[in-house]
Amino acid sequence: MKVVAQNYTFIQVFKLTKTKVFHERTTLLTVCYFCIMSIKKNLLDFYINSSLHVAFAVCSMVFVTLYHFQVPTDCDFMGFVFFATITAYNFVKYFGIARFHHRRLASWLRVIQVFSFFSFIGLSIFTLRLAWITIVYVAFFGIITFFYAIPFLPKHFFLDSQHNLRSVGGLKVYVIAFVWSGVTVFLPLMNEQYPITLDVYVEGLQRFLLVIALMLPFEIRDLQFDSIKLFTIPQQIGLKKTKILGVWLLVIFFFAEFFKKHLEIITIVESFIISLTVLLFILFSRKEQSEYYSSFWVESIPIFWGVLLFAFQFFFEV
Repeated sequence: MKVVAQNYTFIQVFKLTKTKVFHERTTLLTVCYFCIMSIKKNLLDFYINSSLHVAFAVCSMVFVTLYHFQVPTDCDFMGFVFFATITAYNFVKYFGIARFHHRRLASWLRVIQVFSFFSFIGLSIFTLRLAWITIVYVAFFGIITFFYAIPFLPKHFFLDSQHNLRSVGGLKVYVIAFVWSGVTVFLPLMNEQYPITLDVYVEGLQRFLLVIALMLPFEIRDLQFDSIKLFTIPQQIGLKKTKILGVWLLVIFFFAEFFKKHLEIITIVESFIISLTVLLFILFSRKEQSEYYSSFWVESIPIFWGVLLFAFQFFFEV
């Protein structure tokens, strides 16, 4: 009986020890998992909030334009667009915060400020490598971006207290679409002295319509936060009609392809794929979106477009 009791005690101790070790390992693995996930989230948040993501999106649209018109990629111009996008977007997004709360900025915003400063240095370096006529064209869009964030017009032009183009009722989405269209279509072609033909104007119109469509999920997301004085598209026509508008914008975007003189099967296929992709994101948009629905996934569509064309190019060349 004593032997049995001792064996039983030993088994009990062994089980307890094994269970304790198991729980310690589980706890350690859990802590490591949450640490890794936290680091990943912080990196993703920095990637989005620092405008790196939107910079890749803009560069992807430039690549799409160069691909459509069979123009070689200018690395200096691409570098300029990349750093200019980061500098401009961070200036627009954080100018007000840095101006009025500079003494108590959050640590993440200070990091973005430092990152923006080095991006501005990169912008300056690549600007000096551009042709002077390109710099003149760039200055035009730079002025629009500047006044998009900086108060400059009389009070009676505005419906809120910000006094900048961004705050003019109903104007924001069209200003963004106009600048994106100019920077990603006309500017890269002008930089290469490519003649501005009918096909270029059609491409510019398509890009303008597509950017407005891409903005709709953001407009829907911000419907619960935006001041009613901003007169955003969903505020003016409602959620359902906003989605219907998105459908029509994409229909026009797709069928405008057939007005180009140089029509290819590849461009028709990729235009259809992109139209369908944007359409699905618009239809599934709602006010209560997931954290990264618009800021990451919707803004990834131009990058997906660039990768798609690169894959087409590789496939057909092979």
